[in-house]
Amino acid sequence: MLFDEAFVQNVSEEPISGILKVVDLVNAHTHFEDGQWGEEDYDVFIEGYGLVITVIESFGLVTSIDPIEFSGYLDEDSSKLYRFFGALRKEFQEQATNLRLSYIKNHFSGTLGRTFAYEFSKGDLDRIQFLINELRDQIAKSPLIEADHKRRLIKRLETLQKELHKRMSDVDRFWGLVGDAGVVLGKLGKDAKPIVDRIREIADIVWRTQARSEELPSDSPTPLIETEKES
Repeated sequence: MLFDEAFVQNVSEEPISGILKVVDLVNAHTHFEDGQWGEEDYDVFIEGYGLVITVIESFGLVTSIDPIEFSGYLDEDSSKLYRFFGALRKEFQEQATNLRLSYIKNHFSGTLGRTFAYEFSKGDLDRIQFLINELRDQIAKSPLIEADHKRRLIKRLETLQKELHKRMSDVDRFWGLVGDAGVVLGKLGKDAKPIVDRIREIADIVWRTQARSEELPSDSPTPLIETEKES
């Protein structure tokens, strides 16, 4: 198989840019030679097609490109698949560019104070950065977390750290981290406590900032992650 489990997991985390990576990999592994496509080309096309169609359907992505009606002839269907991937790349490159532009506009709007934004204190920002660095070290050194899961967690932390600013238009990625803590807790039980404790502290900081920005009561409870049940 051209697309292993780690690659598919990356695609599921960022489906639009992931589809572009699928297209690029398909193009890199197919070659039109002597006026025809080969069986290996066809196998790559079919595998890539199956993956992108599944991603589009699973994530409800919008595309104007119709599914292929296969003829059963290798060369004819390979040519259809080649054109399909070319059109797909153009369309999803436009979507990726628009998403990137939207993120940049939201970032600058939040920085300029023209739209609603959650605002962290410098002390809170510094503490979150410190906790993220500790989490990365603990996850990287943990012998209990599977390699693929470890890689996904560290990637999430790196992305979060890059996007962490004094003013943020949303804090969704933080709550995604809380979900990750629940998964780690479910897998490791009490052995996950050092990791979960730091994620809980990050969640507390984010919740205080969010509650203040949303003008919620100061005693609004923080969503909790329990490391062990009451006996």
